[in-house]
Amino acid sequence: MTNKAKASGCVVALAAFAGLLVVSGAVFTVHETEQVVLTQFGNPVGDPINAATAQKNEAGLHFKIPFIWDVNRFEKRILEWDGRTEEMPTKDKTYISVDTFGRWRISDPLEFFRLFRDERTALSRLDDILGSETRNTIAKHELIEVIRTTKDRQPLRAEELVEADMTGTVGKLLPIRQGQTQLEKEIFDKSKAKLAKSGIELLDVRFKRVNYNESVKERIYERMISERQQIAERFRSEGAGEAAKILGNMEKELREIESGAYKEVETIKGQADAKATEIYSKAFNQGPEAAEFYQFNRTMELYLEMLAGDSTVILSTDSDIFQYLKRIEPKAGAPALPTAP
Repeated sequence: MTNKAKASGCVVALAAFAGLLVVSGAVFTVHETEQVVLTQFGNPVGDPINAATAQKNEAGLHFKIPFIWDVNRFEKRILEWDGRTEEMPTKDKTYISVDTFGRWRISDPLEFFRLFRDERTALSRLDDILGSETRNTIAKHELIEVIRTTKDRQPLRAEELVEADMTGTVGKLLPIRQGQTQLEKEIFDKSKAKLAKSGIELLDVRFKRVNYNESVKERIYERMISERQQIAERFRSEGAGEAAKILGNMEKELREIESGAYKEVETIKGQADAKATEIYSKAFNQGPEAAEFYQFNRTMELYLEMLAGDSTVILSTDSDIFQYLKRIEPKAGAPALPTAP
């Protein structure tokens, strides 16, 4: 092969290689999950390809001017935003640590490219807007609004706390006007309005975690302990009051029972004495001898009661009680009883 033929073959090879470079630079593929903006020297050219808002699917093979137009690819699917955990105060000046997350997508790749160029810059912008709106919303509401899911959800043991706190202050939660769900919606609406003209469509914003700041945890726990102690003391005082009331009623009922029993006993005794007197009367009123025997028997019983034990009785000899003693005749040989002068 001559030198001329070799040179001609090299020229053909170079031409084929150059043509291959031109063809490869003029053809590009757009996947289903991406959208493309063509730029010429940094400026957008034409409409976006396979945009999220397009009516038809434009994925597949496309052509461009090689070496002049550049292909800028952006994600078409839903993207995630994970906010930084930040400390912020609530309306009642309680510092809390809030961690949020969200979902978004590129709705207008052309406007997105003009403002941000890439997703990293867009995420930085989302941090600024969503973080700012989160702080503003938290600062306008009480802590209970942030940590409660809905305003209709009742706190645990609400009935017990109300019963324990007769004044309505201890352990009672503040009324919930909105709740956590409405606060998330408020952050979402305001942030979405600010991002509307930036080519970003905000889909959702949520609280991932809400914690107390370390500096106020101890104070919160002390307040919780104090409230529970007040509730316990109120239960104890109410229990002591009920116990005193029960004991008072018991003593009152006991006195009433004893009084009724004593009355019944005395009534029975009176009836028995009356019945005995009636029986004695019938028995000893049958004749003079019976009456005299009754008088004698009663006098002897009186002697037993008077002379029992170590008691000393001084009686006149003219006393009726002494009448039977005066009638006692001494036994033979016994000294005579002295008589009154």
